[in-house]
Amino acid sequence: MTESEFDPWTSTFLLAGPVKLHPRIERAMAVPSLNHRGEYFHEVTKSIKTLLPLVFGTPGHQAVITGSGTAGLEGMISGLISKQDRVVVLTNGHFGNRLEQLSRVFGNPVVVKAKWGTPFSTEEVKAALEGGETKALLCVYNETSVGFTNDIERFGGLAHDKGALFLVDAISALPGLPTPPPSWHVDGMVVGSQKGLGAPPGLSLVHLSDRATSALRPQTYANDLAAHFKSIEKDDTPWTPAVPLFLALHEALKFLEEEGVSRRQARTHRLAAATRSAVKAMGLSLFPEEKYASDTVTAIRYPFGVEDSPFRAALRDRHNVIVSGGQGEAKGSIFRIGHMGVATSSDVLAGIAAVEKEMFRLGKIPSLGRGITSFLSDLP
Repeated sequence: MTESEFDPWTSTFLLAGPVKLHPRIERAMAVPSLNHRGEYFHEVTKSIKTLLPLVFGTPGHQAVITGSGTAGLEGMISGLISKQDRVVVLTNGHFGNRLEQLSRVFGNPVVVKAKWGTPFSTEEVKAALEGGETKALLCVYNETSVGFTNDIERFGGLAHDKGALFLVDAISALPGLPTPPPSWHVDGMVVGSQKGLGAPPGLSLVHLSDRATSALRPQTYANDLAAHFKSIEKDDTPWTPAVPLFLALHEALKFLEEEGVSRRQARTHRLAAATRSAVKAMGLSLFPEEKYASDTVTAIRYPFGVEDSPFRAALRDRHNVIVSGGQGEAKGSIFRIGHMGVATSSDVLAGIAAVEKEMFRLGKIPSLGRGITSFLSDLP
């Protein structure tokens, strides 16, 4: 392979999602056409149903929707919020903004904003909840766009005290981050197949509490959660599912069961901590304050004078390494390294080495080796 040759088959794939696929997941999709109403696929759906509590930490009303995480969010929000309902939406990044947009379609949102990559004021959230009868509080658990994890434990208690549903975008959070226990009062969660689960994009996993399920009043057809809950109880789907993606998700869930959720979370944390250590050792800066930094994706500020597209193209063309750029307000000012799902220390080490080499080539760091050494030193 020459210096300027990119090979997608062998690349080090470190996007913030979709993520690297294990060969087991790829093989699971390599099957002939299946009857999605037949016995074999019903058995697959039944097994998925029994494995979903691994992701959400508890049994409950759970289903898989054919459609990206946004489809799951739409199903949850449209089923629980109507135009007359006052809801409070928290946004401090690109995906918080998406929650706001969805809420404006179906409900009457009051928006609490924080600067991208910074925490919300507890007082402002309380004031918003106390400003009138509130149907729901909506928040992103892990704001992928800026590598920031919100303190949803704190917000769940605030919503519970006011009798509001607490609905969470957990698309890039689970199973890489701590699973919300009952004490966090989460009534609804949506997880994306293409993040910490390590499956392909195109499916959303949805969980609702008993309280939320009893309040369902669907306003959409394809994303009607009541229909999906009813069908999965019969080991079926209400509409034609994305069969290869269901097969891949099934294998990813079995993979998670074998590894164990706690081990998956611990491994994700180790990779994140070592990545943050390497970033600092190189003399680069994290986008958020470190105590809020995500364990599934690390957001790194560009030094002055480094342009986003040429930098990431150099990582791709010279080193066969793929990382994410910024989104929305952060576009052009940061790049992001994903280390969730089945990412390994070797994967992330290759990414750190490529970043270090290109920053040195650009004259933005004084020497080579500090990032790599710090990364390796921080791993057990």
